[in-house]
Order: sequence, then structure tokens, then C-alpha cells
Amino acid sequence: MLNSDELISTLTGLYGPPGQENEVRDWLTAKLTAMNVAHHVDAKGNVVVIFGEEQPGEPVAVMAHMDEIALMVTHLEEDGTLRVAPLGGVYPWKWGEGAVEILAQAGTIPAVLSFGSIHTDHPGSVAQQAREKPLGWNHAFLFTGKSLQQLLEAGVKPGTRAVLGRSRRTVTRMEEFIASPFLDDRADLAVWLMAIERLAVSPVVPRVPLAFVATVCEEVGGEGARYWLNRTSVDICIALEIGPTTPDAVFDIDREPTIWVRDGYAAIDARDSAILHNCAKQLEQRPHWQYLSRGGSDASCSAAIGLCARTVTLGLAVDNSHGYEIMHKDAPEQLCRLLLAYLNEVQG
Repeated sequence: MLNSDELISTLTGLYGPPGQENEVRDWLTAKLTAMNVAHHVDAKGNVVVIFGEEQPGEPVAVMAHMDEIALMVTHLEEDGTLRVAPLGGVYPWKWGEGAVEILAQAGTIPAVLSFGSIHTDHPGSVAQQAREKPLGWNHAFLFTGKSLQQLLEAGVKPGTRAVLGRSRRTVTRMEEFIASPFLDDRADLAVWLMAIERLAVSPVVPRVPLAFVATVCEEVGGEGARYWLNRTSVDICIALEIGPTTPDAVFDIDREPTIWVRDGYAAIDARDSAILHNCAKQLEQRPHWQYLSRGGSDASCSAAIGLCARTVTLGLAVDNSHGYEIMHKDAPEQLCRLLLAYLNEVQG
């Protein structure tokens, strides 16, 4: 039986910036092959598993995304430093100075995300500007130690991705908690795999097709989900996400799942709210019903433009979203249980 802790430790170490998720995708497809689970990769790069494909009715889709927040090179300076812009909601103060990797055509190039020295009051220094206003990515640069010519020969150009270095992708374990970058959405990919494993060995045939989709480019607008849903008629789309505690929705970082009631794109249907309430009651769970004033999921972004009829986003309670995220070690198992209970109820 798959172990969520082991899955998360592996998945958080893999690079997967939007539009370049091949490292995560290759690992996932190898895992599915080892599990004897049939799957395919579509033209966009999504990994798709379908149970009960021959069953009548519209599929119910379960999505978790493979990509992570990252950086994109915008300009190469004459001295070999690089200027970057964000891919998704990554902030300078969340990453800080430290190791990054440039995913060049010729291979990865180590670099350091930098802001310069603080030992100055000069008005042109980043340090002085930071004392007066928040830093933006226009204040940052990547130090590579290479010349401009060397970078060009390695295939570095505007559009090249840069990711948090492997040395910074550590998992910290504290009593009942684990912390790591990219629990959004690698912890949910673990849940996605756990659910697939259990359905694959179940003697019960789904009454409608169940499509499990590991999507690309969620962090930049749900592109992968929208591509797949444009080609597949789906009534219910479920996204597996994080549930970040915020002043809008304060709760403990515990093992209980979160249920998004509304985000920046769509609201849960009252029917699904009632089904999840009953499922949680049967499982003796006390989920966190969460209102998000900012954010979105593959499901809600798709529902907002009519690509599915009903949107459901189920999450893991976390703190420090888009940073060094913290969650309860038992949260993936509880989320998996709630997901499977809900899928069982909505197939009729």
C-alpha cells in the first residue's frame, strides 16, 4: 500500500515548472506502470487514468496538478546575470536568497537568487528600496558564475524556466507535522495516487467513468484542466488542493480535510455540500468548510467558463501557502477517505 510520507518526499524533490512538468510526469507514469494501471498522456501533457471507461454516463473527473510555482528568464545581462519574472504566485519574500536551478537546453545550471548587499544606504541599492517598500521580481537577479556567451551556448534565453534548487526542497518532520515546499500540489498528487491504487484493486466496477487527471499548468490559470475538459464532457470536476488557513477561514492545521465553499472563481453546489456533509459524518470527520477570498483550483477555474457543471475542491489543511508549507502527517489519508466516499455517492 502506498505511503503518503514516502510519496511526498519523492514528489517534492522533482522539478515541475508550468509548461515543463516532464520530470514529475515521467515519475508518475512509471509509478502507474508499476501499479499495472492503464494510462495515457494527452497532447497538452496531462496524465489520464480512467476507470469504467465503457460505463454509460458522463465521467466524474478528479484532478491534481503536477506543476509548481517557478520563475521564467526574461533577460540576459552582459555580465551573465539573469532577470526573471514569476510563473504563478511566487513572491520574492517567500523564496529569499538561495539556490535555484536554471533548466537550460543543455542541462541544469546552478544559480543563486540574489538581491545584493544590505551594507549601504545608497538610494539605488535594492537594500535601501526594501527598507521603504516591498521587493518585486524586478529587484532580483540570478547569479550564474557564467559569461553571457556560455549561457547562450547552453541554450539559456527568455522563456527558460528556473526552479527552487534541490538543496532547498527538504522535508522537515516535527511531531505530527511535516513541512516542505510544494505540498501544493505534490501532497495532493500523493492522494491522487493513493485513491487510484485503492480503486485499481477494488472488485466494485464504477457505475460511471471515473477520470483521474494529473494536470499541467495549473499555477498559470488551469491550462491543462481546461484543455482536457474542452475535449471531454464532464458533469462533476473535483480538484485536490491545499486548504490554506487565512483570516477569512481560521482553523487548526490538523488531519481533517478542507472543503472550499467558494474561491475567486466559483462556489460549491448545494447538492455537493450536502453529499460531503453526509460522507464526513459517516467517516467521523469534521472537515473545515473554507471560504477563500483569493485563489482558484483546476475545478473552479473550469466551472467559471462552463467546462463542467459542478465544481468540488477538497484540500489538505496547511499554513505558509506558496512557501515552506506545513500540514498534519495524517491529512493525506483523511483526504483520500473523503474523496473515495464522495465518489461512491455521486456515481448513481
